[in-house]
Formats: sequence, C-alpha cells, structure tokens
Amino acid sequence: MTDGEQYAAGRASGAQVRKDGEKWTLILVRELRHPPEKVWRAITEPAHLREWAPFEADRSLGAVGDTVNLTWAGTGQVSSARVTRADAPKVLEFQDIRWELEALGSGTRLTLWHSIDRRFIAWGAAGWHICFDVLDRLLAGEPIGRIAGADAVKFGAWQRLNAEYAKQFGIETPNWTPNAAKR
Repeated sequence: MTDGEQYAAGRASGAQVRKDGEKWTLILVRELRHPPEKVWRAITEPAHLREWAPFEADRSLGAVGDTVNLTWAGTGQVSSARVTRADAPKVLEFQDIRWELEALGSGTRLTLWHSIDRRFIAWGAAGWHICFDVLDRLLAGEPIGRIAGADAVKFGAWQRLNAEYAKQFGIETPNWTPNAAKR
C-alpha cells in the first residue's frame, strides 16, 4: 500500500464561493507550516507541481508574460496559460487561477481563487483540498504522492469532501461514480 492509499482527508473547511452566473469562483484558504518562499517554489516550479498539483506545467509559472502549457491530471487535456502576475512570493495569476501567499508567523496563509463552472465547484473544492493536503506533506518532507484528477475521485475522501462542499455551497453536483473515473 502506498502512502497515498493511506491518505485520509479532514473535514471540508476554509472554502467559500463567489457567484457570477454559471461561473463561480472557489476561494480556498489553507495555513501551511512553511515560509512563503518555499510555498512559492512549490506553486511555480514544474518539478514541484508534478508532485502535488492537479496539473503539470511545461515551464515555470514565475515570470509575467510567459505562456505555459498545463496538462491536467487524468485527462491529458492541455491548456495554454499566460502568467499575468508573478509578484514573488506574494501573488501569482494565470488562466482563471490566482494564488496569494501571506506570511503567517513562520508559515504561510495560502489563498487560491479558481473560477469554475458552478456545477463542478464542489468537485474542484474537493480536489484542491486533497492537493493542498498533499502539498503540505510534500513541503514537510513527508511526500505521499500526487492524488489528483481521476486518481483523487477513487478515494473515499474525495467522495466525502465533494458531498460536504456541495452541502456547504448549497448545490447538487452532477452524478458521478468512482467507476466513471476508470473509463
């Protein structure tokens, strides 16, 4: 059994949504035990992103104006993202994602804004929740391996988090079964 198979997520927390028609913005906040500079490297450098994020980047996300190809886990879908803001180690913006890093004692308050179709906002919240857990363990030197995309959906933790976030946001999510992730 891998470390990832032993993963158990906490309860849905630290998330809210801003509503704008069918596009909603997920706002997810996590306090990490690591300094902003270390977290910045983890959210911008391809080698780090491969270990925890729901996508892989073909180059660093740390330079304004760069276009980066993102390959989303489990889908093979590639999208081009232009970095529109990279103020290390405080703010990173690309595509429909914004990160803010705020020093908090010796750690970091990491805030993610991600615009997502309202029908899939709970899915996104559950997925990012798990990714943040994996990120925290990775930064602590206790990696459990990336759990993203279809791999995340197979975990009971994702199913539970999806339901908790859907209830928290007052929505119903599309029907999805773990077997659908295997197709």
